[in-house]
Amino acid sequence: MKRREFLQRSMLVAVGAAVGKVVQPTLAQGETAGGSWTANLKTLNAHQGETLLKMTRHIFPHDRLADSYYANVVADLDTDAGKRADTLKLLQAGVARLDEGEKKFIEIAPDQQLAALKNIESSPFFQKVRGTEIVSLYNNPGVWKEFGYGGPAYEFGGYLKHGFNDLKWLPDPPEAASPKPA
Repeated sequence: MKRREFLQRSMLVAVGAAVGKVVQPTLAQGETAGGSWTANLKTLNAHQGETLLKMTRHIFPHDRLADSYYANVVADLDTDAGKRADTLKLLQAGVARLDEGEKKFIEIAPDQQLAALKNIESSPFFQKVRGTEIVSLYNNPGVWKEFGYGGPAYEFGGYLKHGFNDLKWLPDPPEAASPKPA
């Protein structure tokens, strides 16, 4: 990863965290995808938001994660589209391509959605959504809690002093995997 890409993705994380605080409470109150969360989108329309939500669910599927975490990814894409015309065009064209056919992408069966995504996985549109999702989804402390990850250890002196020999987050680790400190 080049320095410029790193800085751009880091900025997306910061913006995503700020936007996530707005989007997540709306969904956490029991609203489902397809509800009013799309009203928070500034650049993309509701249909594009719903399509991107379904897409992100297929790219990194986690049954234990609520739609709100995936809505944060869509919010990050929306923010980027609002700042960069090329991103907006890419997302609009990508959603339009997914909607080609008799039914729109969000109306077809999940296995057909997955097949449609496999057909475009090398496209710039898919890679843009995937790249944004990696940063937005997996840098979210709420997602860390869902997976049982305690977060970075630098605050506690690093992993050598905090968690280096502790594999309790794994299901039933063998005794040999967590040797006692000398």
